[in-house]
Amino acid sequence: MTSTPLLAIKNLSRTYGEGDSATHALRGVSFTVNEGEFVAIMGPSGSGKSTLLHLLSFLDRASAGTYHYKGQETTDFDDDQLADIRKNELGFVFQQFNLLPLASVFENVMLPLTYTHRKAAERRQLVTNVIGRAGLEPRTNHSANKLSGGEKQRVAFARALVMEPSLILADEPTGNLDSVSGAQIMAFLQQLNDEGRTVLLVTHETETAQHAKRMIKMRDGAIESDAPITNQYRASGTLLHK
Repeated sequence: MTSTPLLAIKNLSRTYGEGDSATHALRGVSFTVNEGEFVAIMGPSGSGKSTLLHLLSFLDRASAGTYHYKGQETTDFDDDQLADIRKNELGFVFQQFNLLPLASVFENVMLPLTYTHRKAAERRQLVTNVIGRAGLEPRTNHSANKLSGGEKQRVAFARALVMEPSLILADEPTGNLDSVSGAQIMAFLQQLNDEGRTVLLVTHETETAQHAKRMIKMRDGAIESDAPITNQYRASGTLLHK
């Protein structure tokens, strides 16, 4: 890990609307994430966890507060700078798979590379490699609408990895899956973290969160607790912090 946090936010707030109709989705949130961490963000519906993930992934802008990414203040970054970070350094996985239903697995995974300057042969090799990592070789030429839910999520992971991101952001990635498929997805995500990738996981499921090494619990737009997850918690499923 480097001495400079990968992510550092201070007093981050997000308000939608104005006056009496304003909704305060985030209320002065502060924390840091170092390179190589695996952090689960938990909380009930409406707690602000997905809003927070959207701000951290530059899909939305904060109403107040500061956000440093790799030591750089991002509040004043223009849209092109933010788009460049999203494209080259972040990998996104969501509860909704967001695949092109009639496109093949290969074509879906290729999408992030379409507008890069990489040579065609290099792009094909990158796609082939991540499809292999996701265990999808037999489905390479199948259209997305012919896949199971677990397979679709693995395609989404392969697509997120094809640009070789250092940070993976997953928003309820097991929410639409059965328990077996969900466990496979989380094992894959844990393996990626073991290889050094930073992972931020939003989930409301304790069984999913137990794969992380640290848990941030949110309620009503604020952080309720932030602590490491103990081995006892992983074994028992009960929330116990060091």
